Amino acid sequence: MAEQQSRPRGEADGPSEGEAAPADFAATVERLEALVERLESGELTLEGSLEAFEKGVRLTRDAQRRLDEAELKVRTLTEGEGGGIDLQPFAPPAEDDGER
Repeated sequence: MAEQQSRPRGEADGPSEGEAAPADFAATVERLEALVERLESGELTLEGSLEAFEKGVRLTRDAQRRLDEAELKVRTLTEGEGGGIDLQPFAPPAEDDGER
């Protein structure tokens, strides 16, 4: 327990950085972005950086799994009558300059 007390503040992850995967894709991406910011800040020790990197890898895999599942759902929903995929060109919504 003495080791945990000697760690600098900010090195250990708080409850928001626990092992449980976020509830949705956006939350996964937000946590991944926060980890990247911490890594880029240079404030972490080598051990803290490795721990953050490992969590980032897990979050990246979770995000990729979610994207794969979403793609599968979209493909399932767009199947044609003959069983083939009825591909339609994607028309993105009109860009809104006020978003970013």
